[in-house]
Amino acid sequence: MTTHVAGRVKHNTSVSGTLLVVGIVLAALTEAIASTILSLSRGDIIGDIYATPDEFAWLDVGYTAFKLIGFMVAASMFNRIRPITLVIGSTLVMGLASGMASATTSFEFLVALRVIQGLAGGVLLVAGQATIFFAFRSAHQPILQALFAMGAVVAPATLAPALQGWLLDNQSWTWIFYCNVVLSLGAAGLLLMVQDPVPVTMRQRPFDWVGLALVSVALFCFSYILSQGSRWDWFEEPRILWLSVAGVASLFLFLGQQVLRKGVGLLDFSLFRSDDFAFAFIVSFVAGAALFGSAFLIPSFAVSVLAFTPTDAGLLLLPSGAVFVGSLILAAFLMQVRRLPPFATVPFGILLIMLSMWMLSGSTSESGAADMMAAILLRGLGLGFLFLSITLIAFTNLDRRNLASGIGLFNTGRQLGGLVGVAGLQTLIDHNVAANVAVLGAHVNAGGQAVIDRLAATTAMLAARGMDAVPASRGAMALLGRAVAGQSIVIAFDTAFIVVALLFVVAAPMLVGIKIGLARRAKARRTHTDR
Repeated sequence: MTTHVAGRVKHNTSVSGTLLVVGIVLAALTEAIASTILSLSRGDIIGDIYATPDEFAWLDVGYTAFKLIGFMVAASMFNRIRPITLVIGSTLVMGLASGMASATTSFEFLVALRVIQGLAGGVLLVAGQATIFFAFRSAHQPILQALFAMGAVVAPATLAPALQGWLLDNQSWTWIFYCNVVLSLGAAGLLLMVQDPVPVTMRQRPFDWVGLALVSVALFCFSYILSQGSRWDWFEEPRILWLSVAGVASLFLFLGQQVLRKGVGLLDFSLFRSDDFAFAFIVSFVAGAALFGSAFLIPSFAVSVLAFTPTDAGLLLLPSGAVFVGSLILAAFLMQVRRLPPFATVPFGILLIMLSMWMLSGSTSESGAADMMAAILLRGLGLGFLFLSITLIAFTNLDRRNLASGIGLFNTGRQLGGLVGVAGLQTLIDHNVAANVAVLGAHVNAGGQAVIDRLAATTAMLAARGMDAVPASRGAMALLGRAVAGQSIVIAFDTAFIVVALLFVVAAPMLVGIKIGLARRAKARRTHTDR
């Protein structure tokens, strides 16, 4: 059986191609907004829908799990539905679900809508990026993939938090969903005006329903474990333990079932015959941990320690987004015009991210946006060079017949890397705060002269403001305890920033070793073929 996928765009003008790219970028932006809405609006949504924190968690788990499932099934859908139709359809589904989410206060219905949003978002990203690869010549891919990354990678980490923070402070969380409705209609309108790329014939594989069921169970379990594990102290909670067992068992059953399918299952193992894809897939996991981990740490530090408003916390990353975009364009120029190999910018990107995290590790409770800005800008610069490089490394030389599968698997690796990174950092901060309170508290000796002087000064200050002596003394003790707790949080966040930097210190030599090993394998394969 055969199906049609997009071939190269053959337009007499560049208008249709421009509309195609702009429409896909806007569609990717709708997913960016939907995927990050819970980061700043948690309290507002919980209050409006009368949900408990445990119930609220399902809004995040449902979206994330089905987004990962969307990544995995997108290639099979891509083989059955014309690419433009698939992008338009998933964009409209995202907009419809967002519109309905803005109008409901039913918790159960909102969970169902988040599931639909996640599935549509995963399919949208894979279909959109694959369409760009199919529709344009490889010589133009650096700048085109840089543009796509602005909606798919830059927006979730920078633009979306800033927009959502402003809307939360000035309107309500429902307006965030309203924005998605407008964007989805705009994206679909542009794509409907596009001349459909010339189709080429491609073999269609039977849909693997058993594989879908197994991988769905595994991804759902891992999504819940990674997003909620730190809240329940991981394996101290029986449900986390049992979900871990179920997830690992489902994963192994899925992999075994895919081997038995011999290349016609949901997962295309032939992707890893490409050394470039195998290397980029591993790097994407590490890069995802750095991207999502740092995007979690910086606003959390700003809100928890520096007492920023949601708007200010969102705006803190906005300049980084501008630099991120600039570095994407610069990297695309170097690769497309100057013919710089994509591998060349990977070490540079890693070095800049390490440096930025090390600089942020010196932040204190007295730091402000100006003190952190240099490090935040360096982070954006490094991410731009790193993400465009690994995208081009992964897909430029990949066989067109399994390109969509590769994009889905690549995005799955990046998303899982982000989940692991955020979960690890959350756990590290929680444990370090408790440990730091114990250590700092042990050194606050009630008979120490420094403690006596501070309590006396604080008591005098409170008494000067009209408090009686006894309440003033108690207030001074409470303020001292608050100062110890505040410093414990600061130290915990600084440790987390250092850990992100050390992630690359450890990962960089391993990635170099993997690259050397893959190169030797390719050389041995060529030698065997020549014989």
